[in-house]
Amino acid sequence: MNDPNGLVYFDGEYHLFYQYNPQAAVWGPISWGHAVSRDLVHWENLPIALRPDKWGQAWSGSVVVDWSNSSGLGSNGTPPLVALYTAHNREFKAAGLTQPEGQHLAYSIDRGRTWVKYAGNPVLPNPGDERNFRDPKVAWHAASHQWVMALAEGDHSVFYGSPDLKNWRYLSAFGRSIGGHGGAWECPDLFPLTVRETGETKWVLVQSLNAGGPNGGSGVQYFVGDFDGTRFILDPQFAAAVRKLGGVWLDWGRDNYAVVSWSDVPAADGRRIAIGWMANWDYAAKVPTERWRGAMTLPRTLDLRKTADGYRLFVNPVKELDTLRGAPHAMPAHVVDGPLALPVAPGAASQSDMLLHFDRPAGPVRFGLIFSNARGEEFRVGYDDATGCYFSDRRKAGDRAFSDRFAIGVHSAPRASTADRIDLRLLMDASSMEMFADGGQTVMTETFFPSQPFDRVSLFSEGGSVRFRGGIVYPMHRIWPTPGRQQVEVPSHDASQNRNP
Repeated sequence: MNDPNGLVYFDGEYHLFYQYNPQAAVWGPISWGHAVSRDLVHWENLPIALRPDKWGQAWSGSVVVDWSNSSGLGSNGTPPLVALYTAHNREFKAAGLTQPEGQHLAYSIDRGRTWVKYAGNPVLPNPGDERNFRDPKVAWHAASHQWVMALAEGDHSVFYGSPDLKNWRYLSAFGRSIGGHGGAWECPDLFPLTVRETGETKWVLVQSLNAGGPNGGSGVQYFVGDFDGTRFILDPQFAAAVRKLGGVWLDWGRDNYAVVSWSDVPAADGRRIAIGWMANWDYAAKVPTERWRGAMTLPRTLDLRKTADGYRLFVNPVKELDTLRGAPHAMPAHVVDGPLALPVAPGAASQSDMLLHFDRPAGPVRFGLIFSNARGEEFRVGYDDATGCYFSDRRKAGDRAFSDRFAIGVHSAPRASTADRIDLRLLMDASSMEMFADGGQTVMTETFFPSQPFDRVSLFSEGGSVRFRGGIVYPMHRIWPTPGRQQVEVPSHDASQNRNP
């Protein structure tokens, strides 16, 4: 599996579609896999939603609820779920011809269980010679009374408008001369958010990039500004930050890509909820897993804040994950000067939710946590005050021979907060870590592949001491009640087995 697609909430269910090869645990003929959840935590696998056809494979896209039946595809008062996706004809591209990609429509009137491809496809043919013309993300723009599609075109984004989801007209383009341009732009997502400090509404454009990520390979940048129904206009202060930094990143780790958000989450909920593919195109096809390849991050909320540096997204796990927590284990305060083993149960070391608090050290001290096992494998994560950066070090965290791009150095993320206290939340799940620092101001997502589970945790400091203010460790329960819960397509590729052996 790779990119999340078609994220939509309807009739009490969160739908997660995703790029899926049902034939093997490697990338291949791509369909839309499908799962649903009522709590963003426990998932039910459903049959494949969209399969390849004469137009090509079913690549990334989005789903919306057409509440007013503007498309005319509803039935007996039931609003249709409408999918807009990219059909990619690899044979067409291999022949050296242009226009291998176009935007297609499918719809469902039975809660997303079955899908009908629109007879008039493609609804948005490729307008020229652009070979990267894909990943439509659609939303209703009330102010201009139209559907708006954000689309990736080469190394920038384009926007189209439609009254009925079937007939589209070009609106504008964004990003040719700003932001990261180390590779193709993919999987755009445009949406409004209310700024917590001011109550104003700003627009956010989340934009994936492959390659050119902050620590190598693929990554996800974002932009903040305004959208008037035709153009996305970048906020001047945010534009200055982008030019200074080369890009503002949603996640500084190596393993979060193709991030998109759910449409039609009820206004009473009020959250912008997103999820990403937990991998990096530098090595995604080679990771040493068995029976499966690819996974999603945990669902996360996106909040727009006004900071001293301007508008920034704060990212945190959804609150529903708290339901997986076991009994808390409190960790007392200590002065850490060297290694300090923590009395954490072996199972909690590799499957846990950790809330940790430190005083920022007075000098250039490097400190954090070490997760390890009896074979000497270890993963380190923490903060380096000499550089002002959070870090993730997986160079000794297990198998790295599968790719020379996997563990080539220590990954870093500049700390944005100036607070004297450093707060870390770490979610560990056997072969992954998701770190949310300073209330979600800095995020890192990393995968690793130890030969046996990490069952030990230690605090450490180098170059001096650091005051650990204490913390809580919650062991986390599995989301699947039993192993081997449900076969999705073939016995050798059970999506419910998506855990490192």
